[in-house]
Amino acid sequence: MKISNFIFTVSLLVITSFSNAQQIAIIPEPYQMKVGNGSYTLPKVVVISSSASANEISEIISKKINAVTGDQITKSSTKSNIDIQIINETDLGKEGYHLDVNEKGIQIKANTNAGLFYAWQSLLQIMPTAVFNNTVQNNISWKIPYISITDKPRFGWRGLMLDVSRHFFTKAEVKEYIDNMVLYKYNILHLHLTDDQGWRIEIKALPKLTEVGAWRVDRKGKWANISAPALDEPKTYGGFYTHEDIKELVAYAKSKFVEILPEIDIPGHSMAFLAAYPLSTTPNFNYQVNAGTEFMDWTGYNGHATAKIDNALNPANETVYNYLDKIFTEVASLFPFEYIHMGGDETAKNNWEKSTDVENLMKRENLKDQHEVQSYFVKRVEKIINAKGKKLMGWDEILEGGLPGNAAVMSWRGMLGGIEAANQKHQVVMTPNDFAYIDFYQGEVTAEGKVYKGLRMKKTYEFEPLPQGIDPKYILGGQANLWTEQILSLRSAQYLTWPRSMSIAETLWSPKEKKNWQNFSGKVEKQFEILDALNIKHAKSIYDPIVTTTSNTKGELIAKMEGEVDNLKFYYSIDESLPDQFSDEYKGAFVVPSDVTILRIISYRNGKPIGKMLHIPIESLLSRAVKTL
Repeated sequence: MKISNFIFTVSLLVITSFSNAQQIAIIPEPYQMKVGNGSYTLPKVVVISSSASANEISEIISKKINAVTGDQITKSSTKSNIDIQIINETDLGKEGYHLDVNEKGIQIKANTNAGLFYAWQSLLQIMPTAVFNNTVQNNISWKIPYISITDKPRFGWRGLMLDVSRHFFTKAEVKEYIDNMVLYKYNILHLHLTDDQGWRIEIKALPKLTEVGAWRVDRKGKWANISAPALDEPKTYGGFYTHEDIKELVAYAKSKFVEILPEIDIPGHSMAFLAAYPLSTTPNFNYQVNAGTEFMDWTGYNGHATAKIDNALNPANETVYNYLDKIFTEVASLFPFEYIHMGGDETAKNNWEKSTDVENLMKRENLKDQHEVQSYFVKRVEKIINAKGKKLMGWDEILEGGLPGNAAVMSWRGMLGGIEAANQKHQVVMTPNDFAYIDFYQGEVTAEGKVYKGLRMKKTYEFEPLPQGIDPKYILGGQANLWTEQILSLRSAQYLTWPRSMSIAETLWSPKEKKNWQNFSGKVEKQFEILDALNIKHAKSIYDPIVTTTSNTKGELIAKMEGEVDNLKFYYSIDESLPDQFSDEYKGAFVVPSDVTILRIISYRNGKPIGKMLHIPIESLLSRAVKTL
């Protein structure tokens, strides 16, 4: 009997431990984590102790626990339920931490307040989901599983880019975006502040940049399918951030241990600038801020885009550099971050090629081609930015014609630009569009709408920022980019960001060897509860099948479905009906008869529908088909 009882007890402990482990869904995956047996329940009187230098985080934790539990929070320098301490442990670095939950309570230790803050983000993710509410939650047992975590990030640069130029996001919306990103330990917000569609930052020395450049004709509809506005149409859509707005955003971000990287995109992407001050090589053109109409011919793009409307600054005009000096003087004073991003991407040079000014510049400076003209421009801008005490960063096109000084490169056209820059001993942020462009649609294109191309979350999880053979000291980290040409609201921005950016977050924080898609995707499903509690709009595209087609030697159309996550069943119809669990279940590739007009699919798990109802027209199935021999 004793042996039987012992076996039963051990079995119970194993089951309990496994159950606790199943509850742990921390993203990004910690450096080291051990899940214990049992859980700690917050008492009705919570006693917090903290070192004086940790009071900032202590206050954050106290306010949140009081807000959702209604419990009394007291402070003590001796015995406590929650102990928060600044320590000195070299191996943890600036952002690492220890988090322990045991029978004594909760212990959080780190070298800095940033580390304590990240420990708090991990703790939030293992607490009852009710913690994400802002009012007292009654009838909640505030149990937290026993756990011991030692954690630290793999990369220092863990960025998200929000394009506020194509569509303007208010100060409050930017703050909310910051709130969302820090839960997953992002620490850089890259604000794309200027482009053809809007200038979003006040420059007091050049007031027309916002008086004119921040406003455009209001248009709804598909991007690049917009009717061209008349010059006299009212410019009612837009907005900008004043100096005070920027200071407030910077301070808010700092309170969440986020740095803001400002981007002023030049010399291309400058139509909003030119609408205010027409300093292009075609200054007599009647410029207005672009409302979403297509004006670029991207045929054969790779540095050879053709601008139907000249949207680039004139690199041979000294007034351009005088104005840029004024702009970067104010930008540098507003943003304490060490880098300023100058863009430098997608500059169409066809108008430069026809310019007498540029021709004379090339002769004077001995520049052999238009790439060297752009390099001349970048070098001039770097001197301006360096003179403000800042470092220059640009998209990987700034490599063309020669990379200047100590410029850093953000590599977006794949990894090659970053590799080249690192080999030249320049700092690099990897943000390749084939892994990290989160404006791409993320599920079935006919359900989500076509935006350039698709990018499933499983693909983003394959992102590896450190190429083989590259010295790690030149790779600052990586970033996900959200361009907003077709994103008109914060809700749409959230949908494309989450949960897909969780995969980038885990790549940038967690040890490479800890990455595991099956484990990660399971954690993401648990994170849906948190996103729901926070009212964050998010995609559940991982439940929808990846539908591909081929054409066989008989000319028949063959359809195939593949799941992104486990334990899904796909039911489909080709007879115009709406499928359910009694319809045909997908068992393998099948022939789509020639008379079919639409394929409909629904995903199920455990007998219940879980994905979107997909309606894929035959035209879409035919367009994605490739021939097989």
